[in-house]
Amino acid sequence: MKSLFPIKTFFLLNACALLLCGGCSKPPKEDSAFFMGTFIKVTAYDTRAFAIVFDEFRRLDKVFNLFDEHSELAQLNRKGELVVSEDLFRVLEMSREFYQATSGVFDVSVAPLSLLWKRAIKERILPAPQDIEQARGRVGMDYVYLDGATRRVKLLKDGVQLDLGALAKGYAIDRAIARLKEARITSALVNAGGNVYCLGDNNGRPWTVAIRDPRQKNRIFGRMDLRDQAAATSGDYEQFFEIDGKRYAHIIDPKTGYPAQAGARAATIVASSAATADALATSCLLLDPARWRDLLGRYPETRAKLVDDHGRVSTL
Repeated sequence: MKSLFPIKTFFLLNACALLLCGGCSKPPKEDSAFFMGTFIKVTAYDTRAFAIVFDEFRRLDKVFNLFDEHSELAQLNRKGELVVSEDLFRVLEMSREFYQATSGVFDVSVAPLSLLWKRAIKERILPAPQDIEQARGRVGMDYVYLDGATRRVKLLKDGVQLDLGALAKGYAIDRAIARLKEARITSALVNAGGNVYCLGDNNGRPWTVAIRDPRQKNRIFGRMDLRDQAAATSGDYEQFFEIDGKRYAHIIDPKTGYPAQAGARAATIVASSAATADALATSCLLLDPARWRDLLGRYPETRAKLVDDHGRVSTL
């Protein structure tokens, strides 16, 4: 699973490199701000979009920030039981849905492992196997109780903690897009560290996003034209680390307790919501390529470009 604030921020989907203006004399404007451990870049013709998007990310940063002791998520992790906001409860409901759809590969209770590996990266020393096994014993959505009637969340085992890095940023994009629509803004592109949503079109043409080759930094691997769609990419090539000469991906597999080694280099998912694209991109990087088609078949509105560890490309 990805970890939201400590080691994320990977620009795998170069969403603004190929913005097309269709010959217009007045191109869209851009602005950016830093929230949720990454730069949020907004491209729009209506400059009201900037404040709307940034305000929503600022608000949700106070809900989902794992490392802000005052955030709602940090309070839940610390107390073990809390009546939570609608936003946090909805993200946890979605997390459970993806957990079930992926047979436990997508698991936001991965925080004991992600924090263990964060410390390993900082100290440049691999975690001890017994520490990994101990952390794995505190991972599992079965330890997270959700009461839909009261929005009460209870962590059912000591040491269980939640890290919403694989979903919260996509959810924040979706909420920001909803607010843009409420303001009757019909055209904008929101890029949150490589997760994008393309609202409407770009002066009569689709918004065009470019995908980087997972092994050649300056090579464009593919292009996608998007209208009212989201795209997210997860890969093993932007955020990785080396210890004792061995390279490790930054995404932690809750099943093994170690960085992802399922045989995938990159997964780009296009979906109707940024949260869905975000979660499925992470999940595909953790799944054996033989399982990609089965998972994505559960989400017929999606399309995907996937690269396995041998460089073979699957378009689904």
